[in-house]
Amino acid sequence: MACRVSLRTEERGTPVELDPEDMKAVILRMKRAHGHLASVIRMLEDGAECEDVLTQLAAVNKALSRSGYVIVANGLQKCIAKPDGLSGTDAKKMEKLFLSLA
Repeated sequence: MACRVSLRTEERGTPVELDPEDMKAVILRMKRAHGHLASVIRMLEDGAECEDVLTQLAAVNKALSRSGYVIVANGLQKCIAKPDGLSGTDAKKMEKLFLSLA
């Protein structure tokens, strides 16, 4: 059974279905990033060194970006695997979503 995640642009689109294991991994990565971000905030409040804060913030950013890439990549795989394939409009939407993560 697949989980459904809505990736929406300006108009309502078709939800992308993610495999439960993929969904579990994405959620776990995002939860870690959430905790990591809380640590970065504490570092700022405690007056930590700038380089240390930026290094940890970069790690949070990377974790969130990878989560987004997994969602988009899975969406593309599901769309391409459909019997009718990926329409030109769907391809453009997926490209726009992918590039928004860059």
